[in-house]
Amino acid sequence: MASMLEIQNVQVSIADKDILRGVDLKIKQGEIHALMGPNGSGKSTLAYALMGHPGYKVTAGQVTFKGIDVLELSPDERARMGLFLAFQYPVAIPGVTVANFLRTAINSRRKAEDPKDRGISIRKFRSLLREKMASLDMPEDVAGRYLNDGFSGGEKKRAEILQLATLEPDIAILDETDSGLDIDALKIVAGGVNQLVGPDLGVLVITHYQRVLRYIQPDRVHVMFEGRIVESGGADLAHQLEERGYEWVRAAHGNGVGA
Repeated sequence: MASMLEIQNVQVSIADKDILRGVDLKIKQGEIHALMGPNGSGKSTLAYALMGHPGYKVTAGQVTFKGIDVLELSPDERARMGLFLAFQYPVAIPGVTVANFLRTAINSRRKAEDPKDRGISIRKFRSLLREKMASLDMPEDVAGRYLNDGFSGGEKKRAEILQLATLEPDIAILDETDSGLDIDALKIVAGGVNQLVGPDLGVLVITHYQRVLRYIQPDRVHVMFEGRIVESGGADLAHQLEERGYEWVRAAHGNGVGA
């Protein structure tokens, strides 16, 4: 049975300010969902809340993954279960190479699944990493560089996709992965995502713009406004947003202060 991430009436506040006001969403392995909306609508807040960021307080609602209430779990426990977040602004970790970071993450997940697991061998890991980097057309010397330290914007986003490819989660949340990318870098990153899409991976693409959805084709598109999902539909909904902007969403669903 495919794993499912189920979000029910989730409400989130930051520093006592209400941001999400009741979000409902279901994502299964094998599905691609896009979450769109204007600045301040709560899209990234949803991503961080799902992964357990301590600054985002879930005040109501439920989030289940594989039938388990993830709100009771720490961020690392959620990640080991198979949830993944690609950040809009990936942070640099000087002193930790890409290879060491990925091998540690893989072993952490394996240990969680089987406490007796001794971890992936260096030989098998090197083979796996070479395979994944080749599939993403990444030079092998990236493995020896410190994670995101001195990386360009495009390199950081490709490193996020490398993590996605190597860790093989069940559900991946891509928080504005297209942000700051030129068209060539966008095509490369989107191509990497498309290589990974399949029955074992569910994806939530968070974006302002339709352009990334020209390369990553969503099954469902959702529009968030003032902390709620106010419209859902097929891929054509993204085309409507591209043509009409978000003014029609504001007109149809109110003119509040945003989230």
